[in-house]
Amino acid sequence: MNNLDFTTEETLNNEIAQARAAAAMADASEPRAQAAHYDLDLNRIVVELRSGATFLFPPELVQGLAGASPDNLNNVEVTPSGEGLHWEQLDVDMSIPALMLGIFGTKAWMAELGSRGGSVSSTAKAKAARENGKRGGRPRKTL
Repeated sequence: MNNLDFTTEETLNNEIAQARAAAAMADASEPRAQAAHYDLDLNRIVVELRSGATFLFPPELVQGLAGASPDNLNNVEVTPSGEGLHWEQLDVDMSIPALMLGIFGTKAWMAELGSRGGSVSSTAKAKAARENGKRGGRPRKTL
């Protein structure tokens, strides 16, 4: 074994040790799933975290899960690290930390969700618009 091989092997071993330390730190500080399933009655994906906490979210919010059948939704797998969820038949992978931060897909998907939310009409929204109209409507933008 020449000096170059030793340096390369030593460097590789150091990098592996650093990666393991970083993984252990992330494992201790970031949410990790231990189980997940689809609850038909609640229409929610239920994620049981290693910490003992439970996290739920509606599948319609997640890119690739909207409109999926209950059987496909329930066929969710937790990744070995516990960091993600995987739906094989739907070809969907989601990160647990991202889901908990309210990130349910790409930027374009999130923008679409936002525009849908803003266009939803409700009794309360209609009443507020009428009240605002009585006061002269929305103030003009000033430059």
